[in-house]
Amino acid sequence: MNSVRLVMAREPIPTGRKLFLAGPTPDKSTLVPSWRPEALTLITAQWTGPEPLTVLTPESRDGIRAERYEHQVDWESDARASADAILFWIPRDMRTMPGMTTNVEFGLDVSSGRAVLGCPPDCPNPERNRYLAYVARRHGVPVRQTLTDTVAEALALVAAAGAPEAR
Repeated sequence: MNSVRLVMAREPIPTGRKLFLAGPTPDKSTLVPSWRPEALTLITAQWTGPEPLTVLTPESRDGIRAERYEHQVDWESDARASADAILFWIPRDMRTMPGMTTNVEFGLDVSSGRAVLGCPPDCPNPERNRYLAYVARRHGVPVRQTLTDTVAEALALVAAAGAPEAR
C-alpha cells in the first residue's frame, strides 16, 4: 500500500520521494484558511507510486514558529532543494495572501526542472500571477488552473524522478 507522510517546517527531511508545497502561507493574524490541507488530501488520493511519498510543507506543526527567521528560511531552502518536485499553488490575494516570498522562491526554482505552477483564475488577484505564468511557460514549467491538476502534474514529476531511466 502506498503511503503519504507529512513533514512540517524545521522537522528532519527524510530520504526518498519528496514533494514540496510552495505558495503563500496565511498569516495567523488573518482568518484565511491554508490551502495545504486540501492539497494533502488530493496528493494522498492521487499518489500511486511504488514507495512512500513525503510531502514537505513550510507551515509549522501546531503553529509553533521558528525561534529565528533564518532557521525557517534555511529549512525551506533545503526542503525545496531535496524535493523531486515543487508544487507552487498561488491563490493570490494581495490583502491576505500576497505571496511575495513565493515570487522569489519561484524565480529561484523556475529553471530547476522540478517546478509546477498552479494559478487559479478565480483567486482575488489573478492578474498578479500573469508574470509568473509567462516566465513559467518560457522555462517549460507546466502551468495549471486547478489544485487537482497542479497536484497531478507535480506527482507525475515525482514519479518520473523515481523512474529507473531518471536515475
